[in-house]
Formats: sequence, C-alpha cells, structure tokens
Amino acid sequence: MRLRHHRGRVVHVSHGTDLRPARDLTDVVAQLDAYADDVRSQLDADILGVSLWLPPTLAAALAIDGRARTRLRAELDARGLEVVTLSGLPYAEGGDEGSGIPDWSSPARLEYTLDLARILVDLLPDDAVRGAVTTIGLGLRAGWDTAKEKACSRVLGRLSGGLAEVAWQTGRAVRVGFQPAPGYVLDGSASVAAAFSRLDKDRLGVSLDLANVACTWEDPVAYLDRLHGAGVQVIRATVAAALQAAHPGAAIEALQGYVDSAHPHAVTTPDDGYVDDLAAALRDIPAGPWRVQCHVPLDSEPPAPLTATTEIWRTAIAHLMSGALPGTEYLDIESQGALELGELGLSPPVDLRLPC
Repeated sequence: MRLRHHRGRVVHVSHGTDLRPARDLTDVVAQLDAYADDVRSQLDADILGVSLWLPPTLAAALAIDGRARTRLRAELDARGLEVVTLSGLPYAEGGDEGSGIPDWSSPARLEYTLDLARILVDLLPDDAVRGAVTTIGLGLRAGWDTAKEKACSRVLGRLSGGLAEVAWQTGRAVRVGFQPAPGYVLDGSASVAAAFSRLDKDRLGVSLDLANVACTWEDPVAYLDRLHGAGVQVIRATVAAALQAAHPGAAIEALQGYVDSAHPHAVTTPDDGYVDDLAAALRDIPAGPWRVQCHVPLDSEPPAPLTATTEIWRTAIAHLMSGALPGTEYLDIESQGALELGELGLSPPVDLRLPC
C-alpha cells in the first residue's frame, strides 16, 4: 500500500510476512496466498505492500534463476501485491538467530544480502527506481573484538561495491538498512553515528524497529535528530511497540506469559542495564523499570500492570513525517496500525490503483 506524505511524496507501507521457512518458490506463493487474503480483507486496498523474507538457500537459487524471479514477480502482480523491501534480518532457515549465525564480519552475510539485492531489482514495481534490504545491526556485541571489527570493515566495503554494481547493471538502486537492536553492535544513537562515520552513507543506512528504539530509553526525537546530524539515512522504519513494566517485581506473573525459549526477548533498563533473555531477568529481577524487546500487537494492550511503548513509535513517526520531505520512504507495519497513520502526517493517495 502507498500513503502520501503531507508534501505529496509517496511513502510505501509494507506488511511483513510471517517468518516461516520457505524451501522453494511454491512455499513462497502459498504464503502470499494466505497473506493476501487476510490483510486485504482488513484494509480493503487494491494494492498491498509486502516485505518478503527469503532464506539464504532460496535467495541463492533465485539470484541465479531469472525465470524463477520472473515467475515470482508475476505471482505478486496476480495477487495485487508489490515488493519494495526484502528482509535479510534472519539468516537461519527457520528464522531463528543465534551466536553461530554469520554476522557482518563474515562473507556469508555479504553474499546473502547481495543475493537479495539482485532479486529485489526484478521484483520492484515498474515505477520504482530503488528498493531496500534490511539486515542485522552488524553483529552481537558480545565477542565483537578488534579482529571482527577489521573483518567487518572489509566486508562492508565489498557490500558498497556490490550494490554499486547492481545499480550499474540494472539501472535500479538497492540500499541496505542495518537494524539496531539491544545486544548488538548497533543499538543506541551514539553507536550508530560512530559506525556510520566510516561507512558509505549513500548506499547504507539504518532500518529502525521502533520497539528496539524504545528499548534504548533514548528520547525518540533526540535519537532521530542525532542520526540526521550524522548523515545517517533512515531507510525503513518498523512501527512497533515494546513491552514495558514500570515495577517488574509486581508484574512477574504477567511477564512470565511472554517468556519464549525459542525466541528470547532482551530486557533493558534506563541505566544501560541489559539482560539477553526475559527468563533470566525474571530469575534475577534487576532494578526496574524494564522494557522488553517483544512486539505488542498495535490493536491491543498487554495485561495490567504491563504497558506498551506506543507513544515512542507515535512520536518517532510524527517526527519522521514532519519535515518538507518524509524522513523515510518505507514503513513496515501491522495491518491494524495502518489506520492510525493519518494523524501522523500520512494519508491515502488520491488513487490507490497505482501501477505496480
């Protein structure tokens, strides 16, 4: 779906598909069928934006098979779906990340991301001149040493070169947005600004999950202004709220409902406290308040006494859209949240039946 900034620019709104492993193109098409029917019934839109996740094995196959890419584009068109972003955040085939997953010190992460870029240029709508691939915030902070830092610098140089080659060959640009997150090298605005002082800021930027921004405990306007001052592009923003416990000791029972052994949720505190798993935090109960890296559905409230960081994403989106130009071209959002964006500087285009 496309919305219009108050100064007339189009902002693409995508809805991420579930992170389920797709072994082949048939699996992807089946997911599109399930997705299109569900979200179209909620939004009643002729064109829906979708951010696909293609696991590395499938991405490698599609990157070298032009006929398969043509078929995927045709399947998208037939369902009234358009793709302007691809997610390269998970690497594992099942969508789970861990310490053994390649980070940006590894050429494997580079190869995967460039595969996605090569696929994306063939999936973009006819009137789109560029798209974006999202990826992790460089790597986990734990174990990130000088050797990894040097290797990462070399790999990111090759990434810029690879993206330039894709643009030269196809006439379409793909930018890569690194997603800051608790426990990663990129997290708060200071770490992002420092890292990007040495990077290609034309082709590389950040993809902000606003639940993660909430978990930094920084003021969202100050966070965004610091990135802008450092010349860092916000390539994509994910509208999302994190879980918040003002008094964790009084919310233990409610918090236990969010423990997930398969997908640990990090916990942060205002004094830079960090625990990599909610289950561990509930054993030790560090001094609160807490914010938990867990998306709260936009159309619901967590059980009392827990709350959601809704005002963080609302403030951030309003700030991104308050200027003469939109602060990001791409938004990722749950279908329910799209209805709230009108008052934040976005409205439906005059004609939703845009070419795709």
